[in-house]
Order: sequence, then structure tokens, then C-alpha cells
Amino acid sequence: MSFSIEHHPQDQEFTVDIDGHQGELAYSFPTEGVVDFTHTFVDKALRGQGVADAMARRALDFAREQKLQVRTSCEFMQKFVQSHQAEYQDLLG
Repeated sequence: MSFSIEHHPQDQEFTVDIDGHQGELAYSFPTEGVVDFTHTFVDKALRGQGVADAMARRALDFAREQKLQVRTSCEFMQKFVQSHQAEYQDLLG
């Protein structure tokens, strides 16, 4: 499945819309130089298709590009980063 992940900095979220079904990954900046991924949601129709993983990777790429340390208040993001620890360990604060 091919889809585009949009970044909306004004709303502090990454989103995807596939055939009217949405996914979102929200974040905040609790302190300078730190991004906290706070919430992930994917419509039932899109679950199991890698949408959340793709949004997580895009969000973590954003953090790396911006030289931000990462916090993961979102349970999904905690698990994602833990399961890809070698790839994202350098981002954890």
C-alpha cells in the first residue's frame, strides 16, 4: 500500500488520509530541544497495514532532522522505539 504522510507543524501532528480513513500522530514540545510524541490513532479500516509504523518513522525522521531529543508519552511510540532501539537510541533523552 502506498500513501502519503502529511506534516502539519501548526497542529503539531503527522496525518494520513486513505480513502476517507485517517491516521494521526500528535506531538508537543514540552521543553526546548525536546519533542514528545503524545498520541497515535489509526482508523480501524487501516490497522494492520503499516500506517502507524510509517507515521512513527516519519515523525522520528523529523526529530532527527531537527536535532531534537525524543520522549514517548504515547504507548504505541514507546513500543515502536523499543522494538527499533538500535535505530533510534540516539534520539532518546
